[in-house]
Amino acid sequence: MNKPLVVIFATICLDAVGIGLIFPILPRLLEEVTHTQDIAPIIGIMIALYAVMQFVFAPVLGALSDNLGRRPVLLISLAGAAINYVIMAFAPQLWMLLLGRAIAGLTSANVSVATAYITDISSEDKRARRFGLFNAMFGIGFIIGPVLGGLLGDTWVRLPFIAAAVLNAGNLLLALFILPESHTPGRQRVDLAALNPLWPLRWVFSMKGLLPIVLVFFILSAGGEAYGTCWALWGFDMFHWNGLWVGLSLGAFGVCQTLVQALLPGLATERLGERWAVVAGIACSCIALVAMAFANHGWIVFAIMPIFTLGSIGTPAFQALATRQVDSNLQGQFQGVLASAVSLASIVAPLAFSTFYFVVQKQWPGAVWLLVAVINAIAVPLVFLGTSTSRSKQPASV
Repeated sequence: MNKPLVVIFATICLDAVGIGLIFPILPRLLEEVTHTQDIAPIIGIMIALYAVMQFVFAPVLGALSDNLGRRPVLLISLAGAAINYVIMAFAPQLWMLLLGRAIAGLTSANVSVATAYITDISSEDKRARRFGLFNAMFGIGFIIGPVLGGLLGDTWVRLPFIAAAVLNAGNLLLALFILPESHTPGRQRVDLAALNPLWPLRWVFSMKGLLPIVLVFFILSAGGEAYGTCWALWGFDMFHWNGLWVGLSLGAFGVCQTLVQALLPGLATERLGERWAVVAGIACSCIALVAMAFANHGWIVFAIMPIFTLGSIGTPAFQALATRQVDSNLQGQFQGVLASAVSLASIVAPLAFSTFYFVVQKQWPGAVWLLVAVINAIAVPLVFLGTSTSRSKQPASV
């Protein structure tokens, strides 16, 4: 593997590490800074702030990389990530933590630039394999992040951020000395409309038949945000887990999820058909969520983890079904709409779930998982409604 790819894959892995790193230790860090235990709404705000910055700046960084080159944008984002972790490591006040998460969200928007870099340096016959490695690096980072965060956080709640700052600084130096420019900067005028992250959504409202598809992506993505928002709080409240056990549970989920995604979707689609593979996945998620809602021992969570992660077996099938609802010349726009819907879910859902958890925290913390199960179940009729017919002809884009 050539050196530029090593740097790019390390960047993506560290992005994922940074996302997962904070989950096991965020509750204790906020308690230390705010001197209160009522921190569930603040967690929702921090996660939503991260998502907002990522949502807004992903198209901006992508456009800048077209006009300034990939290398300077990646270097700036890596430097910003290192600065963010330094702020998080030593911030004595809440507003400084919020600033750090805002910077983290902005710099994590470099995924679009990294994707463009891989496209630049890869021939068409190598792109699929390299994008597969790209996704694998993100998965590995998300497994390592929670475990590392929990392990180091039990020693000192700020230590994971120092470790992340050092890792990102090292990656910055690698990029500075090894990473060449992959793209000749253009002189074309930037389309300001393309920088509006909400712009793709206007298209879907002119095509009423696609709304169920978009809603399914929104609903399932929103339900997924509950884990990052409430998992650590729930583990502390229900099982008195320390940071390491929270990290291990999230890491175990990541390992099981990776294995499921690698081995089972094709088999599920072959045996059940695409629509029923999606429904089976949602059913597995709901069964596991109900079990989690009533779990009173931590080992139960690890025992149901395989069932829990089977919830993703239908995701590739639904993605395939969704693409067949749109004409081939409109696929790019359609994927933009789906990406916007998923991003909006990552902003709205943490605020909603953290507020709900705050309400039920003292009486029944597990109630939040029943809410997620209900939300996931709502997607089932929409799956059939949105994929009942194939739409070979669509109106022109607007």
